[in-house]
Amino acid sequence: MESPYRRIVAEIRRRIETGELRPGDRVPSARAITREWGVAIATATKAHAALREAGLTTARPGVGTVVAGPAPPKQTDLSLDRIVAEAITIAGRDGLAEVSMRRIAAGLNVATMSLYRHVPSRDDLVHAMIDAALGDLRVPARYTGDWRTDLDRCARALWAAFQRHPWLGPSMSVTRPQPAPNALRLGEWLMGALGPTGLGVTDRMLVQVLLFSFVRGVASGLEPEALAVRDTGISDEQWMERQAGVFARFVEQHPAPHYEQLFRGDLDFEFDLDVLFEFGLARLLDGLAVWINR
Repeated sequence: MESPYRRIVAEIRRRIETGELRPGDRVPSARAITREWGVAIATATKAHAALREAGLTTARPGVGTVVAGPAPPKQTDLSLDRIVAEAITIAGRDGLAEVSMRRIAAGLNVATMSLYRHVPSRDDLVHAMIDAALGDLRVPARYTGDWRTDLDRCARALWAAFQRHPWLGPSMSVTRPQPAPNALRLGEWLMGALGPTGLGVTDRMLVQVLLFSFVRGVASGLEPEALAVRDTGISDEQWMERQAGVFARFVEQHPAPHYEQLFRGDLDFEFDLDVLFEFGLARLLDGLAVWINR
């Protein structure tokens, strides 16, 4: 079943395309949408955001949200790059689970079946999305000669790519790797960085898979976090502050001295993915250094 906010977006788009709403006309406010469609204010706000991102509406001070101009004209010059770009936009806004041929076609204003001439299946689409997202990975131009420095730099570049595309981490498989040329480029670079260690190719492969698995594992929390912030309108820090009383009562009911020391003392502990990434990467490289030197 199509989600409520998509039906709202589709209906307002229809009104714009048919001329019922013209450039400069006010579109229904968030409260008007809640009354007309019987949805929550968060759903109405999400619909407004989607309309703005599609370039259909704009906020005008003192007036409200108005039609920015006519709906984008139908385009028939389809290409795989355009399809993938639209899919990445949807995934970045609503999560990978929301990417479908139907939604991509609606965003490009083309027939759904026309997409299949360029991408045979959703799996093929996801593979192409992964390759495109990794295409802007800022892998260092050359090695420093110090394997730890090079692995650290590459891990940070990968972490940055996952942060730009929160859907990317969960979409990539370690045991069933997708055939993406840019993923191959990353693995090849990592194994090359380990050259000075004297490790055999099998061990270098295991190290690069281990490093990738660590970064991907931490990155798997990025998409749920981004969607939670979008849906609730509050940050993780704000959420934790609001839940302080709940956790305090929980600890009272389930005595746990170490957790009490963390949350009731003066220690500054954060549930933060960047903190986890920094700590985990340093410990991983420490462990590899002991193993390689031995």
